[in-house]
Amino acid sequence: MTARAGRLRRAADRGAVMVEFAGLFPLMLLMLAVIWQCVLIGYTFSLAGNAADEGARAAAAAQGDPQGACASAAAEHVPDAWEISVDCPMNGEVRTARVGLRVPVLFPGAFNLPLTITGTAGATEEG
Repeated sequence: MTARAGRLRRAADRGAVMVEFAGLFPLMLLMLAVIWQCVLIGYTFSLAGNAADEGARAAAAAQGDPQGACASAAAEHVPDAWEISVDCPMNGEVRTARVGLRVPVLFPGAFNLPLTITGTAGATEEG
């Protein structure tokens, strides 16, 4: 191969990296969005479990209105961007808290997936 042929070959490859990057960039953004959505789903599981635990403890120790204490304690531990539903029935001597959270799509507070994550916890009734 002559020196001139080598220069022509390198000149023909010029810009190939930019074209490949431009082609892969949307795929990288899509993968980043999918990973971020998985993080939000995992965080919603964590929030639901913690809120249910706090709600069950508050309801078990409540003197007057256990359902109200449960709902307020559970909602206190969940950011406002998540839609929450709380139910605290009595099962025998155990106050059970069921917290349902809707999973946000990419940005909390905008739209929600048609998926509700449920956290359940129980605490023995005090008093």
